[in-house]
Amino acid sequence: MKKIGFLSFGHWTPSPQSQTRSAADTLLQSIELAVAAEELGADGAYFRVHHFARQLASPFPLLAAVGAKTSKIEIGTAVIDMRYENPLYMAEDAGSADLIAGGRLQLGISRGSPEQVIDGWRYFGYQPADGESDADMGRRHAEVFLDILRGEGFAKPNPQPMFPNPPGLLRLEPHAEGLRERIWWGAGSNATAVWAAKHGMNLQSSTLKNDETGEAFHVQQAAQIRTYRAAWKEAGHAREPRVSVSRSIFALIDDRDRAYFGGERGSEDQVGFIDPRTRAIFGRSYAAEPDALIEQLKQDEAIAEADTLLLTIPNQLGVDYCAHAIEAILTHVAPALGWR
Repeated sequence: MKKIGFLSFGHWTPSPQSQTRSAADTLLQSIELAVAAEELGADGAYFRVHHFARQLASPFPLLAAVGAKTSKIEIGTAVIDMRYENPLYMAEDAGSADLIAGGRLQLGISRGSPEQVIDGWRYFGYQPADGESDADMGRRHAEVFLDILRGEGFAKPNPQPMFPNPPGLLRLEPHAEGLRERIWWGAGSNATAVWAAKHGMNLQSSTLKNDETGEAFHVQQAAQIRTYRAAWKEAGHAREPRVSVSRSIFALIDDRDRAYFGGERGSEDQVGFIDPRTRAIFGRSYAAEPDALIEQLKQDEAIAEADTLLLTIPNQLGVDYCAHAIEAILTHVAPALGWR
């Protein structure tokens, strides 16, 4: 395991039991946690994007703020739903945030998952073309985004511009060199993992995927990663791809840990339907004392296949506790998994 970061869904609720009671709390605490994680030696700060929900939504102001407050940690998303995105405007936002961060963005994108409202992307002004599904539309938006990030000119300049133009067709600005190679695709199936490999994107695989064989979640996920790597090799890309998996992992080292997560001992995979046609398998949570946790994680085939592990954090428990949970893994568990 080369890199370990955290993944926050950025939940907030006005409940008095929550340490994160407003959207402002979520945003400001996300910045604080990224700073704390960098100080602890974590490799990445990643954020989930959901629309029409009391969670993190528009990611680029947050990514830029984290980039301005930190200096080393990778900053990313897992994932941005491309059904909702204008890929040209997104390329400008992403380029700006990446330049502020000094080239540390790692953007996870995807065709998205079931949302809080029906066809929410329609409210954003998007709809699939004739004969196209919403998933097809998301992948089409992604392809445009990837093409724009190459930094090549495509727009015919005005012969009488307000300001002088460089020669030739114009590209979107600001352009962030190298960002194209730091785009990840959140794949829920083996087929979309292959699609991501062909398009030269890194792979993000979460705690949820299509149940394609009936095997344990980590076994199916490991097979997905191997399928992706084979497709990458066949595509002939020059660089080595990166692969991340996300997990809910808690080292029980004090009474708070046991109170919050002791009940997760012996957690198992679950199977359900994310839509009427798609049977999905949800990966188990891990919670145990460090020695037991290490042995359990060594049996997780997908963790062994990936190079990056994202720890999902319970952000509503507050920055201090989430930093403690990250530190417990980095200190008591990660070295035994080959980290650093």
